[in-house]
Amino acid sequence: MPKTPSAPRVAAILGPFMSGKTSVLEALLFSCGAINRKGSIKEGNTIGDFSPEARERQMGIEANVVSTNFMGESWSIIDCPGSVEFQQECAGPLVVADAAIVVVEADPSRAMMAASTLRNLEANKIPRVIFINKMDAPDASNNLAPTLDALAAWSGKPLVQRMYPITEGDALKGYVDLTLERAFHFNTSTHNDTLVEIPGAIKEDVIAKRQEMMEAVCGLDDALMEKLLSDEIPSLEEIYATLAKGFKAGEIVPVLFGTAEKNGGMMRLLKLLRHEAPEYAETMKRNNLVPEGELLAQVWKTVHAQHIGKQNYVRVWKGELADSSTLAGTRVSGLSKLFGAKQEKVAKGIPGEIVALGRMDPIKTGDGLSLASSVIPIPFPEPPQPVMPFSLKAAKSGEEVKLSTALGKLLEEDLSYRMEQNLETQERVLWGMGEIHLKNAVNRLKSKYNVEVTSERPLVPYRETIKKNCEQQGKHKRQSGGHGQYGDVHFRIKPLPRGSGIEFIDSIVGGVVPRNYIPAAEDGMRDYCRQGPLGFPVVDISVELYFGSYHDVDSSDMAFKTAARIAMQEGLLKCSPVLLEPILKVRISIPNEHTSKAQRLVTGHRAGQILGFDAKPDWPGWDVVDAYLPQSEMNDLIIEIRSQTMGVGFFIWEFNHLQELEGREAEKIVETRKKALEG
Repeated sequence: MPKTPSAPRVAAILGPFMSGKTSVLEALLFSCGAINRKGSIKEGNTIGDFSPEARERQMGIEANVVSTNFMGESWSIIDCPGSVEFQQECAGPLVVADAAIVVVEADPSRAMMAASTLRNLEANKIPRVIFINKMDAPDASNNLAPTLDALAAWSGKPLVQRMYPITEGDALKGYVDLTLERAFHFNTSTHNDTLVEIPGAIKEDVIAKRQEMMEAVCGLDDALMEKLLSDEIPSLEEIYATLAKGFKAGEIVPVLFGTAEKNGGMMRLLKLLRHEAPEYAETMKRNNLVPEGELLAQVWKTVHAQHIGKQNYVRVWKGELADSSTLAGTRVSGLSKLFGAKQEKVAKGIPGEIVALGRMDPIKTGDGLSLASSVIPIPFPEPPQPVMPFSLKAAKSGEEVKLSTALGKLLEEDLSYRMEQNLETQERVLWGMGEIHLKNAVNRLKSKYNVEVTSERPLVPYRETIKKNCEQQGKHKRQSGGHGQYGDVHFRIKPLPRGSGIEFIDSIVGGVVPRNYIPAAEDGMRDYCRQGPLGFPVVDISVELYFGSYHDVDSSDMAFKTAARIAMQEGLLKCSPVLLEPILKVRISIPNEHTSKAQRLVTGHRAGQILGFDAKPDWPGWDVVDAYLPQSEMNDLIIEIRSQTMGVGFFIWEFNHLQELEGREAEKIVETRKKALEG
């Protein structure tokens, strides 16, 4: 019975860096008939990864959308970056995708690289199919079973192998469809596979593997399990219906394989999605969307395209979205369907479709749009905490405003960047997800917004305090004709416990310092504490004003403020000033086979301290390592963790306390600060 055409659907392609996701997209488009010739990453002519930065690095750095048709049905396919530094680009696609294609290689040693992707899909209940790519590589067929065993450890739900490989020597020729019990050879010159006989040498293996598949399928349905136990064979209709139901519910993860470079397995993948992927109404239920009114669309990505301007990518959940509509109080100026870098103007977007809206300046990623006058709040994933900073300056004089504007657009496009204006160090600090992520920002500022910047590591916000008590007089006396200047204060200075801040105590009695001058003395004291004898802000001290003197004519607020600064300048030097460095608490999430490596990384850094480790909740096979680390030692931590864990380890951090730092390290920091202040 012919399948009733579905509403437009969306599939996201995810997977580790270098697994071949963009090649899979090219092969899917070729198999759909959307392109006549596949592009390649090396040649820089793929539909996805079309930005100059992506082609220069030969890697995905942003989500690319391609709208196409397959067997009379409308699809939008979103190719997502594989690098962990650009994972924010996967957040929006996973909100709007009906299903995900997880592309991996037949290599058990690399299976761990898909761990966080599989965990994220499981946590968000997103139906996913695993496509094992590059099955034409040497030993790929032999590595299939151990790769599936390795992936099963990270999946969270049972893997159901739907194909069995047919090989000649090391070459992959085709597959056996375990549901149909039919064999096919890949046909790279056409879009369809060729039906062949099941080779006799693998028939027994096929029977055993199909039995495994049947047990997994029947485990989803008690009636089918009874049939299986009674040696009754369920019908193909029952098997397919149960497979589709299990896939849509995320209860099983089907596994297909092939080779995108040679179009192998593409048609099988497309047909699985066509028959088994949920439609947008089911995705709305998954996202707990209950739209009211005539129209609802959700913004899942924002771009600033050259020669086009700002665009918001939306998925239409309800109603028809017409060009020139007014959504959330803003008029749509242009409506387009996307095909990589190409855009096709359309008059409207219908439910299930992804379209780009032009020049809706107030609208941002995550907004829900309707015919109402304001945006509708819709849950959208919080961006991850950035882990590495760059201090940025405009390379050319007079371009600071231009840089601020460009950075504002950059932050609109990628929510995982964070901007920080450090008033203390006078630095503009851009935080990102790693070195490549930040360098990409620098490159994009130049290539896209014509702003060249210099970048360096930002200054660490050191503090200083004291270790001893002292009493100190500060007197400011000057006579220069007419009214002079006179202020006299006596301070008791002592250290306070860490985190106490700065305390001022007024102990004046008998009017030796008039009440109206005491605030000026406090101002002078606090003003000096902005930069103490070591060159850093002073914290955790108590200053008691207990005595002083004044002059009826020459005393003033300014004189007492100056006297207080003199007292602090001379007094703090007597109190054994000491440098304080910020200590962060880090929580490192890591596969438990690498826990000891993470601990050694921490203790290998100066003053790194392990606090303990435990299993990571709801992440089977993962641990969390808690540690203290000086902020100055944090710059390369994410690089080190990723290099030790094939890119999957990550951490979150927070400021915890200030800790005394003495010796040669402190001397170097103070000397560097002194030179900077003099310069």
